[in-house]
Amino acid sequence: MKKIDHIGVAVKNLEQSDNLFSKLFNKDPFHRESLDSQHLNVSFFELGDTKVELLEPQSEESAIHKFLLLKGEGIHHVAFEVEDIHAEMERLKNEGFQPLTETPYVGALNKLVCFFHPKSTNGVLVELCQKEDH
Repeated sequence: MKKIDHIGVAVKNLEQSDNLFSKLFNKDPFHRESLDSQHLNVSFFELGDTKVELLEPQSEESAIHKFLLLKGEGIHHVAFEVEDIHAEMERLKNEGFQPLTETPYVGALNKLVCFFHPKSTNGVLVELCQKEDH
């Protein structure tokens, strides 16, 4: 793993949260996107070489909707940038970590992503992400 790529924060209202975090960070989000396949709206703030991703559910089908019902707004996941997501997925599976999907898929910012179950990572939902140029 290279570095923390971003921290994902579950929010109920993206517009209100964008305003709140814009005041907190003294800057506007640099990217907004709808991920219809994941039933999400997201925005990203850049802070040095890492980012904060705000995640708003589009519907009750979203995993973020379920998260908000159970835990409320707050940190949802920590994402780590990797060079080779397929190799890193295999390495982690061989170490006993439990992936939530068998293969990576395209997520926000057009990156390949996969997640590991928090039950296998001391309660932290871990995301791996790989830049699109690989």
